Amino acid sequence: MSTRNVSTSALIVAAALTAACGSPTPPKAPEAAATPSASPAATSIPTNPLKEAYFGEQHLHTAYSLDAYLGGTRLTPSDAYRFAKGEEVEVNGSKVKLHAPLDWAAVTDHAEYLGEMYSTMVAGAPGHDNPQLQELRRMTSYEDREKWFVEYVQKANRGTTPQHAPFYAGPETAIGGWKVVLAAAAEHYKPGTFTTIPAFEWSAAPEGGNLHRNVFFRDTNVPERPMSYVDINREEALWSWMAGLEKQGMKVIAIPHNSNASKGTMFSAQDSKGDPLTLEYAEMRSRFEPLIEMMQIKGNSEVHRWFWAADEFADFENADSLGDYSGRNLKAFGKQNWVRWGLIKGLAHQKSLGVNPYHYGIVGGTDTHNGTPSNVDEDNFAIGSHGSADGTVERRRTSEIGGWLKGKDLNPGALTGVWAPQNTREAIWDAMKARETFATSGPRLKVRFFGRLGAMEKPADARRLVESGYAQGVPMGGTLKADASAAAGATPSFTVWAMKGPDDANLDRIQIVKGWVDAEGEPQDRVFDVAWSGDRKPGKDGKVPAVGNTVDVTKAVYTNAIGSAELMGTWTDPSFDPAQGAVYYVRVLQIPTPRWSTYDAVRAGVPLLPGVPATVQERAWSSPIWYTPTRGKSGAK
Repeated sequence: MSTRNVSTSALIVAAALTAACGSPTPPKAPEAAATPSASPAATSIPTNPLKEAYFGEQHLHTAYSLDAYLGGTRLTPSDAYRFAKGEEVEVNGSKVKLHAPLDWAAVTDHAEYLGEMYSTMVAGAPGHDNPQLQELRRMTSYEDREKWFVEYVQKANRGTTPQHAPFYAGPETAIGGWKVVLAAAAEHYKPGTFTTIPAFEWSAAPEGGNLHRNVFFRDTNVPERPMSYVDINREEALWSWMAGLEKQGMKVIAIPHNSNASKGTMFSAQDSKGDPLTLEYAEMRSRFEPLIEMMQIKGNSEVHRWFWAADEFADFENADSLGDYSGRNLKAFGKQNWVRWGLIKGLAHQKSLGVNPYHYGIVGGTDTHNGTPSNVDEDNFAIGSHGSADGTVERRRTSEIGGWLKGKDLNPGALTGVWAPQNTREAIWDAMKARETFATSGPRLKVRFFGRLGAMEKPADARRLVESGYAQGVPMGGTLKADASAAAGATPSFTVWAMKGPDDANLDRIQIVKGWVDAEGEPQDRVFDVAWSGDRKPGKDGKVPAVGNTVDVTKAVYTNAIGSAELMGTWTDPSFDPAQGAVYYVRVLQIPTPRWSTYDAVRAGVPLLPGVPATVQERAWSSPIWYTPTRGKSGAK
């Protein structure tokens, strides 16, 4: 969710509830997935040995996801990539385009419905003439589509024994749908300019607890079809399937998302059978899951204000109403739903098992069901995120996304930034595997983070910070391992840098979040201000005062009269214990800007939503750097 000042005339008009709900003429079945053209010679692709930040989307759905289709989405995987590249598309009757194109994207349609939607969308496909699918294609009523969602999505896929819909025509339809996804990725992949990543979503939700994973492939060496929650019931079996793919020469990773809805199971102390975690479990999870989604349209999963009262910036897109559905009582599960807690709890498992199962780098996404990747700008949210469910101002203010949360608790979602030497599928995937990634709540905000054992030189400029960071230490995603110098008392030190996007708000501050476990193995954390704008001074409590606020909520505008375009600093851990493992990550805050709901209110001429912040402080999170006090592994590579 990014924010900028724009003229009201440039804003998109929200769609009517039933607009453009009819089905277009179905396309004919493709013969086979398109084969990507030969890549340009490596010398013709721009390359930076110090790496560039490439922004992209790792979580989105098109009409090939049943729940998206039910919301009125008719954009295909190919349409989604066109939108990502900056083209204008139509969503439920409204024209929309990104303010700036993406560098890369991955379509992640639900594997659970890929076959069903192939039958629905493609004339001549097996099952296309099924009476229920004919009914689906004719359906225009929101109420009818909501009944379908409850019957064929919520009931069928949020239990322990998921099953295909009765109109599923067999595995060959899933193969056909997968070919459509792969053909779109091949068509739009332009190395050096725009990267597509073959991917799908495995949507496990046992007892309504969200354990979804997106699965990504490094190249076009992929399986014949993706595996769904129906095929593979729990995450351990998913990793075993991925290990089998590796033996066939495929390169694959998975990214879990929105832990805030996991009902305490994303970072559980038990495996899916209820047994204590083992070394094998930790190795498999760390090996195949290098990243976790920090934020998406269903909320920010870093922390929640109810459980982190000492963190003054924890009240950010908490999505409280997630707890009102599917038994997800947030207060009942406490801190265990949140990424910060999981990152720190992993240190306890590292100590007891020798491997950290929660050795996660950080990414962001939208989970949009409109087929519009990374439509994250606050002022561009007039189409919502789930078709007709939130496609109007009124529905966003008063209604809900079925089975998930209330419209007012939505946000436009997050972005992933990867530090890679070039914009190619291999380089982007390798950066993700190496955890050299960061997430933003929408802005094109760049952040660097380096650490080493011992003093880091104070950089003269950003380039020198990067050069010395790679030469002397490790980047985000890396691990500082104890050696003789650490045993002698060398303390971790870090350099940080952040720069706002060209059209974004100024920066307030850079913080480092440190986590460790106490003698009882319980997670502890502390937030440190490292660099900040202006001449503010920390108070007696060590906290830097608020940056101020230039937002005029009556007009949904702000100015960059406060804050800084760029911040840089160094920091040494003041409470370092060489015998104690630790995890550190960066959080960057922007100055306050209007929230999407404020733009809605100003456009529609209605009051601001009560009980909802009128402004937000957009932010970025780096992947962590870990300190390991023993020679044990921090996680499988």
